[in-house]
Amino acid sequence: MPSTAQFVEAQESAEFGELRRAHRSFAFPLTIAFVLWYLLYVLLSNYAGGFMGTKLFGNINVALVLGLGQFATTFLIAWWYSQHAAKKLDPRAEAIKARLEGDA
Repeated sequence: MPSTAQFVEAQESAEFGELRRAHRSFAFPLTIAFVLWYLLYVLLSNYAGGFMGTKLFGNINVALVLGLGQFATTFLIAWWYSQHAAKKLDPRAEAIKARLEGDA
């Protein structure tokens, strides 16, 4: 098991900083965008009932389409993040882990 000093050294390394930046540059903008998209849906539901009740076709209205869009967006972001993690985050994290375990 690596020592506390080795963990601190790994955390302060440029390699770990790049890993953190790669994660944050992906996660933060998407989180903000999704929260804004969700708040838009909630605000429209509360204050634009007429618009949300507009029938698009049959019994399908704007509220239903936007609500299902929330689910679709959630799954899309989860898939996109898994792709990002597999390509950019996991290899960097594995390299840091291997270096720590090799030093231990």
